[in-house]
Amino acid sequence: MDIRALAMGVTFAFIWASAFTSARIIVADAPPLGALALRFFISGTLGVALALALGQSWRLTAEQWRATIIFGFCQNGLYLGMNFVAMQTIEAGMAAIIASAMPLLVALFGRIMGERMRPLGMAGLAVGFAGVALIMGSRISGGVDLYGLGLCLIATIALAVATLVVRGASAGGNILMIVGLQMLIGAGALAVASLTRGEIWQVTPSWPLGLAFAYTILFPGLIATLIWFLLVRQVGAVRAATFHFLSPFFGVGIAALLLGETFGPVDMIGVAIIMAGILAVQLSKRA
Repeated sequence: MDIRALAMGVTFAFIWASAFTSARIIVADAPPLGALALRFFISGTLGVALALALGQSWRLTAEQWRATIIFGFCQNGLYLGMNFVAMQTIEAGMAAIIASAMPLLVALFGRIMGERMRPLGMAGLAVGFAGVALIMGSRISGGVDLYGLGLCLIATIALAVATLVVRGASAGGNILMIVGLQMLIGAGALAVASLTRGEIWQVTPSWPLGLAFAYTILFPGLIATLIWFLLVRQVGAVRAATFHFLSPFFGVGIAALLLGETFGPVDMIGVAIIMAGILAVQLSKRA
């Protein structure tokens, strides 16, 4: 993996982890699904407009359309939608820790589908999931909201599915156009979910809400997604997913700095175990 890919991966992990803190700020003053639908509508419209200005086309191949729709629905609709709802009752750092298990799920699904895995990889899966179980057990005994926790778990599975199909979306070019289109797909799904859920569209205006919403549109919304597509095309889905091992550290640090969240020794040990498991899985993939 070259320096460029390394820099892309670290930058993506930092921006991706910061989205949990900005989401926590947003859902405190706005309906989660409605706010997220508006975010994706704005981000998607900007992405498509910029792609058209750069000469890109929305005439995608059948494979690209299939992957773009699946990715938009899984990541933007299921993954982020469930996380936004969950963060009404659980902390941003906790959501980031659970989501960091995504590369472990990607490797596990690959193994289930017949992909060969070395003993180091199998050990990494066991260690990584043990770390997740350690943190979850500690939080459940501490009275964490089980509904929010369950939403985060389901959301992470949806993100793993999205990761496995993203290569099909980025294989034929038009990357920025695809980024914009999958956001518009997510916006539509979330708008329907918001109406179905009966959300009250009541917003409490504040400077933190405005700054968090603008940041989420530009960075986790457009920039991080574009980096992710390019990274997956360059190094593959499994290797790209490895950079999520940095997300627990970034997620906990940003939440502690901006939101004042605290984490106990068990949480920190669990984070270290998860990171070690993800690295072991990645090393097992190297020739």
